[in-house]
Amino acid sequence: MASEEAKTKSKGGCRFPTITTMFLSLCMICFLPPASGFFLRSCRISKTNAICKENNLKTIPQDIPPTATNLDLSKNLIENIQASNVTNLPVLSSLDLFHNHIAQIDSDAFAGLISLRCLDLNHNKLTHLGDRVFNGLRNLTELRLNTNGIKVVSPTAFQSLTRLKYLDISHNKLETIASLRLVLQHMPQLHKLVVKGNSLKSFHSWELTNRSLSLATLDLSGNPLNDFRITADIFPNLTCFTIGDPLSKAPMIWDVGDKTFLKQVSNLDISGLNMALADTDALLQAVNSSLKSLSMNSMKLNLRELINISCSIPTMSTLELQSNNLKFISSDFLKLCINVAELHLEKNVVNKIQEDAFSSLGRLRTLSLSHNRLSSVPNATKNLQSLSKLDLSYNRIKTVGCQDFHNLTKLVELNLQNNSISALKDCLFNNLVRLQVLALQFNQIKHLKGAFKTHLPKLQIMHLNGNKLTALLPGEFGGLESLLNLSLHGNEIAKLFNESFVGLTNLLKLDLTSNQITRQGLDTGAFNALTNLLRLDLSINHIKYDDSMALRETPFGTLSSLEELLIPSQHYRLKSHLPVNFLQGLTNLLRFSARNIQVIYLDKNTFKYTPRLEKLDISSNDLGTLSAELFSPLQTLKSLYISRTQIRSLDFLIDANLTKLEFLQARLNQYSVITEHVMNSLPFLQYVDFENNSFSCDCDNAWFLNWTITIKQTQVANAYNFLCNYPDDFKDKKLLDFAITSCSQDNGFICFVSTTSMILFVMVASFSYHFMRWQLYSAYYLFLSWLFDTKQKNKQAPCQYDAFISYNYHDEPWVIGELLPKLEGEQGWRLCLHHRDFEPGKPVIDNITDAIYSSRKTICVISRRYLESEWCSREVQTASFRLFDEQEDVLILVFLEDIPTYLLSPYHRMRKLLKKQTYLSWPRAADQPEVFWEKLRKALQTGNDPCEDNLLLNVTQTQ
Repeated sequence: MASEEAKTKSKGGCRFPTITTMFLSLCMICFLPPASGFFLRSCRISKTNAICKENNLKTIPQDIPPTATNLDLSKNLIENIQASNVTNLPVLSSLDLFHNHIAQIDSDAFAGLISLRCLDLNHNKLTHLGDRVFNGLRNLTELRLNTNGIKVVSPTAFQSLTRLKYLDISHNKLETIASLRLVLQHMPQLHKLVVKGNSLKSFHSWELTNRSLSLATLDLSGNPLNDFRITADIFPNLTCFTIGDPLSKAPMIWDVGDKTFLKQVSNLDISGLNMALADTDALLQAVNSSLKSLSMNSMKLNLRELINISCSIPTMSTLELQSNNLKFISSDFLKLCINVAELHLEKNVVNKIQEDAFSSLGRLRTLSLSHNRLSSVPNATKNLQSLSKLDLSYNRIKTVGCQDFHNLTKLVELNLQNNSISALKDCLFNNLVRLQVLALQFNQIKHLKGAFKTHLPKLQIMHLNGNKLTALLPGEFGGLESLLNLSLHGNEIAKLFNESFVGLTNLLKLDLTSNQITRQGLDTGAFNALTNLLRLDLSINHIKYDDSMALRETPFGTLSSLEELLIPSQHYRLKSHLPVNFLQGLTNLLRFSARNIQVIYLDKNTFKYTPRLEKLDISSNDLGTLSAELFSPLQTLKSLYISRTQIRSLDFLIDANLTKLEFLQARLNQYSVITEHVMNSLPFLQYVDFENNSFSCDCDNAWFLNWTITIKQTQVANAYNFLCNYPDDFKDKKLLDFAITSCSQDNGFICFVSTTSMILFVMVASFSYHFMRWQLYSAYYLFLSWLFDTKQKNKQAPCQYDAFISYNYHDEPWVIGELLPKLEGEQGWRLCLHHRDFEPGKPVIDNITDAIYSSRKTICVISRRYLESEWCSREVQTASFRLFDEQEDVLILVFLEDIPTYLLSPYHRMRKLLKKQTYLSWPRAADQPEVFWEKLRKALQTGNDPCEDNLLLNVTQTQ
């Protein structure tokens, strides 16, 4: 067949699976379990974070998934790191080995962590950093080696860390600056270096480096330095510099040849520095033009003089004077600090401050007097009209008066926590119109006395927790129209009133944890005013309902914006219920916790008011059973906690339709078997926790055990610690140690039967092919021809041609030049050729079929090219169908070349079975071509086709 379409088709036909392939596929189906999830022996996975901390691990687990980006191995018992411990983690960016017992790290141990950026080795037992210990960590930017026992650093230890920006090697045993030279020479991008708490006794710049460093932060504090010398500008970019040792006894010599060497330092910490006043003056003068923040904590000598020197620096705005054992602040103590905007006097023993001690601090914005011994608000703070932040926490203040903050009109934050204040006054905050944060927690406040009824219009955050409030009277917070967060936990509040929270229309978070609130307090409608509330915490109170009957007035009916409601751990001994409409009105609730409230029953309509709920915690209740109807309204639920609920089965999940559930915690319950139907009902489950259940180690759990081992989508937390409880022979043994081979006998038998049947089939097929292949071919094509011919007869297509010519386009010259002139030109036959008679736009296979069934005969012009053509195969196949069905000689084979028998198509061989007839061969007719054409004419004349008479008449007339 010469169609152009044939040129674009593959020469090879469809290839059917071999018997071997089918056999192997069957074996794989029989013996390979389906894989869909995972479990880790000692870790848990949160998204891409592998968390393995505090598991008493002695080696790095080898089952960490290669997709992990963060690995936390802190607080374990790991002693060494070998090269094989941390392979196959190509995308790991953070590795935390804090607080282990690591004493040895092999060379190239981290070489495979090509993406690592942060490595934490703090609090281990490293004493020696050997050759190439960090080799391969070319992308590391942060390295922490704090609190080891490092004494020796190999010259090549840090060779690969060319991109390191932060290095903390503090609290080790480095003794010479030469050790730091080895560290710094390979780190051109190092931005921050912390070397505090080592044993460095001298710092000479020429021993460290002979080039400029990119360091912006250098911490040398806690070293017993007695000699500090810089002879070259090696720190041109240094902005933060810390030096000093509170334990040092001998004074340090300061020798910086050029005052410009530290010209960029803006944050200077010389806490505990023991140095002669002249040298300290030289140090401060070196940073005179850039200094902004100065810390002089725990100073031994010359504090007053140093304050005067530093306060004369015009750029300095922050001064820290913590832990200096100050008792009294006199009027001249800070008189030169006119430019200071932030002053820290924490952790002293100040009990008295002279009234004009801060009078010269006209620019002061932040003042912290925390952790001192003040018994009242000092008069010195009352006239700091520019003050925006005042911290008086952790003192001994018992009373506060109306004048204490009267003039602080610019105050934004006031901290009075951890004092002994027992009561407030209605005039206390009169003029604090800009106050946004107020901390009054952990005092002895029993009464608010109207302090918040009309004032504090911009207050956003207020902490009143840890006091002794017993009631919230109507209108107590009427003046807090901007309040967003109110903390009242840890009081003794028992009484709520209908208007207790009136005025808090913009409140978003309310914490009432650990109070004495009862059902009666909820029945008052106190929360109705909080229309914009997002989070309400009523944990650890005394809320109890005796039945689940619907309430006449629901406690949260107006809180349509609430997203989180917490009511766990109510203090009572007897069992309780939850009213069926307890959650009515909470149409946007996302998170609800009723953990440990001793509830014994939940009505199936409990959650119909919360259709958007995503997280539900009803753990630690005596529910016994749960119904699918209870969860049917929760189509968006993602996290479910049902531990310690005494449930005996998880079958309720099958019909609960929790198709979006991702997290399930169901510890410490009474079920022993987890079925396939349960787990298949949760298609998006990513994390499940079944720890401490009474598992049955028998074939009933075979599917679950196999699922736990092979699952790739769902993480089964602590699966390696699942213990058997039944039968007695397996009690307290691990579930994963139970052999399920005994449970697979049925499957094994099925596979045996299947395999045996397959072998027998192969043997029979081979025997039949060898001895009966021609009969099988005949039967096959007879059947196909019957089907195909029946279809064509239904079309009732008339015979239009004497013959359809089937040929390969490579043989087209012979067909056009030899065959066509003889048969049509001389003998007068009417022929069908594809390029002339096929209907344009019609599918090729349809054109072929119609041409064959519209012709009395089909002439196949056979050559080697013909046998390789897919479309020619289709044509001879269709003609063979007709041949087998009609049992008439409708197929004429003309060979253009001699072809060995083994290359002939099966259609030719099958034709020989039906018709013992001589084929026409063009090569053999070379000497007598007229005989060839005469035989072809006679072959076209023969036949009993019903449409033959009309066509033969035309031929006779032509002749």
